[in-house]
Amino acid sequence: MNKFDVIIKPLVTEKSMAEMENNKYTFQVAKNATKPEIKSAVEEIFNVKVEKVTTMNVRGKKKRQGATFGFTPSWKKAIVKLKEGSNTIEFFDSIQ
Repeated sequence: MNKFDVIIKPLVTEKSMAEMENNKYTFQVAKNATKPEIKSAVEEIFNVKVEKVTTMNVRGKKKRQGATFGFTPSWKKAIVKLKEGSNTIEFFDSIQ
């Protein structure tokens, strides 16, 4: 799997912005991506050193329109903790 196929997009929420102080960054990743694949993709794309990767599967929410209902797609979230003394991810620095 290509490193750009592993990382889909960064997640920018209030909670993820608060975690940046602890060198933790949040990304939406491919559903079949493993922790080693996520680690190597983040290290190659952003030129940083990763200490730990935590992943979770996020279930789709139930949505309703009129009498019919369905679910939003489920997806996978990864929280990446950078090593102490590592560079920061520049994309997130421009958002603050």
